[in-house]
Amino acid sequence: MRLNNLSDNQGATKNRLRVGRGIGSGKGKTGGRGQKGQKSRSGVSFNGFEGGQMPLHMRMPKRGFNNPFAKKFNAVRLDRVQRAIDAGKLDAKNVIDSAALVASGVIRRAKDGVRLIAGGEFTAKKVTFLVDHASKGALKAVEYVAGKVDVIEVKKPVSKKAKKGE
Repeated sequence: MRLNNLSDNQGATKNRLRVGRGIGSGKGKTGGRGQKGQKSRSGVSFNGFEGGQMPLHMRMPKRGFNNPFAKKFNAVRLDRVQRAIDAGKLDAKNVIDSAALVASGVIRRAKDGVRLIAGGEFTAKKVTFLVDHASKGALKAVEYVAGKVDVIEVKKPVSKKAKKGE
């Protein structure tokens, strides 16, 4: 076998059809696009356009609400923290907060805070967490091993109505 004798199987490759090259080609004149109008030309995108009538996606009622002030929390499971402690990435003697979790690689980046969630086994003794939120199960699991969870209190802004009533 020689490289200059190699070829593809018969009929495996096919030449592309050259459109709009005369009536005799079978795809001449209108080039398979029918005739006349916007759709016969290139660069047309009509998706959702209904000839001036209000399109269906705009007629449907809108649902829900996206709160621009909603906070995004990092959800951290206790078993993930346990694995970091076992691997020596987290020191259980120090306070475990968002900065410590980022440094140990448990979370990639601190968002608006950390939410501690129960899950898996947690056996580290006397661990202190400083988080923004903790589930009831997580609180139980940490307190069961003589640990402590400090939840950061978020001060809510005082409304104008409350100020007037003082």
